[in-house]
Amino acid sequence: AVVSTQSGHYGRGDAHNKGVSKVILFPKTGHLMLSCGMDSKIKLWELYGKRRCIRTYAGHAKAVRDIVFSNDGSKFLSASYDRMIKLWDTETGACLSRFTTKKIPYCVQFHPDDDKQHCFVSGMADKKIVGWDINTGEITQEYDRHLGAVNTITFIERNISFVSTSDDKSLRVWDWDIPVDRKHIADPSMHAIPSVSLSASGKWLACQSMDNKITIFATQKLRLNRKKVFKGHMVAGYACQCNFSPDNSYLISGDADGRCFIWDWKTTKVYKRFKAHEGVCIGAVWLPHETSKVVTCGWDGKIKLWD
Repeated sequence: AVVSTQSGHYGRGDAHNKGVSKVILFPKTGHLMLSCGMDSKIKLWELYGKRRCIRTYAGHAKAVRDIVFSNDGSKFLSASYDRMIKLWDTETGACLSRFTTKKIPYCVQFHPDDDKQHCFVSGMADKKIVGWDINTGEITQEYDRHLGAVNTITFIERNISFVSTSDDKSLRVWDWDIPVDRKHIADPSMHAIPSVSLSASGKWLACQSMDNKITIFATQKLRLNRKKVFKGHMVAGYACQCNFSPDNSYLISGDADGRCFIWDWKTTKVYKRFKAHEGVCIGAVWLPHETSKVVTCGWDGKIKLWD
């Protein structure tokens, strides 16, 4: 029932002309896909039909590292190595605002509550997490406790708090708008975590760990689940994204050798693996409604749909 054959790929003439760094699907419906690349471009694609590139958002001067949709998909944020975070209008392609601390943003995340969509946080190369207000363009908070670049920010517990991971090999839990972490998880066995995925149930965090494992934390009290470790893939040195399937029964990740791995959540065994890309397979996401399909993207500049 899950993924084995490639059923199509995106963009022949209008593909990214360098590696693709991330793909995300349109909120709720998943009928459109946004991709960002090392060619400094962001592209919006039809997921179905002719799979055409609907729009290209040009404006960044260097590779784009992260993208995130607002809840209704009408806007999105992008974070780039040109030190800019930009807010875009999805439909018109207009750049609505730009934000910068003069440092490189590694990740960016809207506050998930509908009444706080004017707030976002960005994890920075200079170890800080910065809170912004879109309406005023001002910095509203600085969370400055990590000892290395901040790689991921994930909201948990009905969005009253968020978890951050960093090159300092720790996880920290913060309450919204309070600049001191209320929990700090670091032990000598831990490695840097460049990608984190929250399960649909909100109960589990899957953490891609640089020692070629995906480790699982319970969001409640942020405890490591020692029974669940997913391995077999090679990710050391690469920020390959891991993701839960919409029904929580599988976990997916690309790897440095261009392979895509699917694990059974219950048994933690590899359910399927296949060669998806030449070079690193950096991203892999499940379609929200057709749960037998996934999209992968890679440093070969390709985005592929698998069935």
